[in-house]
Amino acid sequence: MNYYSLNNKSPKASFKEALINGLAPDRGLYFPESIESLGQDFIKKIDQLSHQEIAFEAIKQFVGNEIPENSLKEIIEKTLSFNFPLEQIEDNIYSLELFHGPTMAFKDVGAQFMAQCMGYFNRQSKTSNVTVLVATSGDTGGAVANGFLGVEGIDVVILYPSGKVSDIQEKQLTTLGNNIQAVEVNGTFDDCQEMVKTAFLDTELNSKKLTSANSINIARWIPQMFYFFFAYKALKDKSKEITFSVPSGNFGNICAGIMAYKLGLPVKHFVAATNINDTIHQFLETGIYAPKTAQQTISNAMDVGDPSNFIRIQQLMNNDIHKLKSIFSSYSFTDQQTKEGMKKLYKNASYVSDPHGAIGYLGLKKYLKNKSLHNTNGIFLETAHPCKFLDTVENTIKTKVEIPLQIKSILEKEKNSIKINDYSEFKSFLLKS
Repeated sequence: MNYYSLNNKSPKASFKEALINGLAPDRGLYFPESIESLGQDFIKKIDQLSHQEIAFEAIKQFVGNEIPENSLKEIIEKTLSFNFPLEQIEDNIYSLELFHGPTMAFKDVGAQFMAQCMGYFNRQSKTSNVTVLVATSGDTGGAVANGFLGVEGIDVVILYPSGKVSDIQEKQLTTLGNNIQAVEVNGTFDDCQEMVKTAFLDTELNSKKLTSANSINIARWIPQMFYFFFAYKALKDKSKEITFSVPSGNFGNICAGIMAYKLGLPVKHFVAATNINDTIHQFLETGIYAPKTAQQTISNAMDVGDPSNFIRIQQLMNNDIHKLKSIFSSYSFTDQQTKEGMKKLYKNASYVSDPHGAIGYLGLKKYLKNKSLHNTNGIFLETAHPCKFLDTVENTIKTKVEIPLQIKSILEKEKNSIKINDYSEFKSFLLKS
């Protein structure tokens, strides 16, 4: 398997090269040269397969022969060490819970898979240290920090917007120490992401062997397609049409869902549910892509004004806007609407949702409003444990949320970060560290 840059001005790369590079030299995102369907036999027998077997079959073509099958299976086994329950909320409406991993967020799978793959390649080549850069709007930083903690030969630098992540999210990425360094940026997530992209192309930093652990990295992005196969397996009635509603910020998760669709998963429609950072919703309405400065909301992991992965979604649909619209919609919701969604889930189904999951629910309900529900299964993704947004959730539904032990253990730890204002300060930090 080779990968090419979506800017089409860089040489093709192997899986290992795309993983290590993160971003192509021309600043383009890597994309697989070919995508082969898994076939109907795989879909028909999915109930008989374990999560690990499903994941191996889904991802092996994208790794190719660069990791032996036995080693790849070991990596998958370590990555998928927790459950992905599908909870019924209403008739034909389900929540796919993706927060049962070590940092209680959906990003655990991609972060663990990438860390395991990078660790494998480092052990094989015994090269000098690689520095992983990651920009986070909330959960990515904690998941990456946990996934790479203590991995030999890898240092991790996490950039996050000051004052724009929840207290628990901040603790998860600033308290680990060891090979993890948190950088607090006076700006937005988009500012953090731009610093990461700029650092990759800065020739003065070439000696640092930089890579990225954001969903721009193929090893972070592609494994997220596992969720959609797991949800399909969990459905008892597979005869109905399936719609997935995905809370979307940088659009990596929903992009991975469309990859699962391209591999043969029978999905009728995808809904990208966003907060007021509605760049993609506006694009679908007007045909004009106009990135904007991200605005802060209670669903901070989606505070992204220029979603990197949307270009991959367009490529998956052959850059055909009409084809895209036939399987893809996007809706935007305010903080007040988000809170109303959280209240409705709790009142009607006794379900405690975080703000992102509530937006996924609202997006699903809006899309299905005028659809025939007797032949539909709607699934929204619950992407983080409600305790990670404790004040917002408790103040909205007027109920105490239990804090799991793995979160309690970090609350008393001391925050350790460095503060920067711009790229020049970030570059200076990298050169000195």
